[in-house]
Amino acid sequence: MIEKERLVKIYKTMLDIRNFELKVYHFFEENKLRGSVHLCVGQEAIPATVCSLLRDEDYITSTHRGHGHCIAKGARLDKSMAELMGKETGYCKGRSGSMHIADFTKGNLGANAIVGGGIAIAVGAALAAHMKGTGQVAVTFFGDGASNIGACHEAMNMASLWKLPVIFVCENNLYGMSVPVEESTAVEDISVRGTAYSIPGYTVDGNDVFAINDVMEKALKRARSGEGPTLIECKTYRWFGHWTGDPQPYRTKEEIEAWKEKCPVKRLREYLIDNKILTEEEISKMEAQSQKEVEEAAQFALNSPEPDHSKVLEDVFFEN
Repeated sequence: MIEKERLVKIYKTMLDIRNFELKVYHFFEENKLRGSVHLCVGQEAIPATVCSLLRDEDYITSTHRGHGHCIAKGARLDKSMAELMGKETGYCKGRSGSMHIADFTKGNLGANAIVGGGIAIAVGAALAAHMKGTGQVAVTFFGDGASNIGACHEAMNMASLWKLPVIFVCENNLYGMSVPVEESTAVEDISVRGTAYSIPGYTVDGNDVFAINDVMEKALKRARSGEGPTLIECKTYRWFGHWTGDPQPYRTKEEIEAWKEKCPVKRLREYLIDNKILTEEEISKMEAQSQKEVEEAAQFALNSPEPDHSKVLEDVFFEN
């Protein structure tokens, strides 16, 4: 079970992610963003639940579809939105854009445009924590497509061999860009690949907060006790295309609508009401508060200054 305070926090985080992403999409349609973005609408339960169990000092690495991970790990909405809009007040001074946001103060080692690029980084962070004896854990988020790259398997093998405190969280949203997972991956459940590296593997409903929480608690206990890594596959679905301009010829409207019926935000909302954890009025207030915070973040980003061109080379070179 999940204690009330954390469960409510998970729901609020899911709301923040959903509202943030929808606002980002709105800005894209208005041509207020530089370039396209990769949205995680429909996948909110995974980052919100996983990160609710982590401490600030624990690490995460993210993906090209990483806004939700950043927010769940404690990123400020205003600085995140400013970064997406290329503003000076963003997390990386407007230099990173959507796919490279990082916040070391919250253990967020960064999103990564390279498919699977964060997996080895998380293992490196776990190795450092192991060698220093800090008790920190690293979680790496990646997609079904990234599960097939060589670095993913090398990382799992090394992490298992050295019993590193790292948790591999595969967000299987059924498509690697436009390729259905069954056409790119030889196994039905990606979690079975853990067997090859002598690490536990779990496949869960990625829209079910409680299922995710159960396996994540087991994985954390294993990692913190020095037993090594765990592979968790969360099966979910992205409501939007691979990117904001994706025409999506590879899937049907009927399939998308069927998955919208499995909305993780709606699912947890109904649970909170049905089990008398929150009232309809309390939830409505929380939803309004989340919307307000996202609107304020959007206004902050719109009002923020553009980067100073004279400082373009700052943070590029290191002078000892």
